[in-house]
Amino acid sequence: MFTILSGTAHPDLAAAVARELGTPLGKSHVERFPDGELSVRLEETVRGREVFIIQPTSPPVNDHLVELLAFADACRRDSAGLTAAVVPYFGYARSDRRNRRREPITASMVAALLQCAGIERVLTIDLHTPQVEGFFHIPVDSLSAVPALCDAVRDRLPLGDAVVVSPDAGRVSMATDYADRLGLPLVVLHKRRVSGADTKITHRVGDVRGRTCLIVDDMIATGGTLVESAEALHEAGAHPDLFVAATHGLLLGTATEDLLSAGVRELYVTDTVAPSGRLHPSVHVVAVGPLLASAIRRDLGGESFQELYEQAARSRAGRRRRASSADVS
Repeated sequence: MFTILSGTAHPDLAAAVARELGTPLGKSHVERFPDGELSVRLEETVRGREVFIIQPTSPPVNDHLVELLAFADACRRDSAGLTAAVVPYFGYARSDRRNRRREPITASMVAALLQCAGIERVLTIDLHTPQVEGFFHIPVDSLSAVPALCDAVRDRLPLGDAVVVSPDAGRVSMATDYADRLGLPLVVLHKRRVSGADTKITHRVGDVRGRTCLIVDDMIATGGTLVESAEALHEAGAHPDLFVAATHGLLLGTATEDLLSAGVRELYVTDTVAPSGRLHPSVHVVAVGPLLASAIRRDLGGESFQELYEQAARSRAGRRRRASSADVS
């Protein structure tokens, strides 16, 4: 027996996952008081059940994080059999180390809070930094939205003259996955962070002259890094029309407008976070509900997640073989 609970961060995604699993959402109530405190109440028992709380820690990050902790504590106090946090977008993952003395490692702190609140398993998508898993003493499964994003962009991207671009060294592994799946060359931009919001491109590895660029990243907050990447690619002679694919489309402030002004023709994100408003027609949203539902189904059945990854790899290898056969013919 299991229950899917939804926080207030992204109820549409939770409902989509529940539909995929053929079960209704668990009943709960969240109330916020005038002073900012919140109250969470489970309106049905979860005693002895496996509970999956779906709550991305998207903006307002702190509010949604505390809400997730409150849900976990409520489940623990009602004797849930197991409490899992499904956190499609894991906030604070960028704070995985100290850049200067007298700074916290906030990702480690958040991991400790989740475990203290009673979370016994974490399911997320495309962690900003893989080593965040090391801050947990419970199982953490980080799924990848890259296959779904590749399927979405494949028919729109002119594959004959395109390249995949990593905006920095930290995204090379993800960009390599994109390039491998799409059968495209890889270009890497190297940047230096000036402040928490500003970066500077220092050099480029790979040729982009006359080619259509697909810039990939795990998240878009203000879009500053991608705008700077677009400018560097245009200076290097890239095709004026750029494509961007990123898992977490926070798209804060004027991020979308800034990217379009920088020459981005189409932007692909997933629904790991709820849209903050009406999206521009150039923004395409890829659903991750089926991916999360498949992972939960496998978890409930005691099946290995590795098989999911191997199936994706076999699918990718099949596309390579078909492409090779077409070249020969």
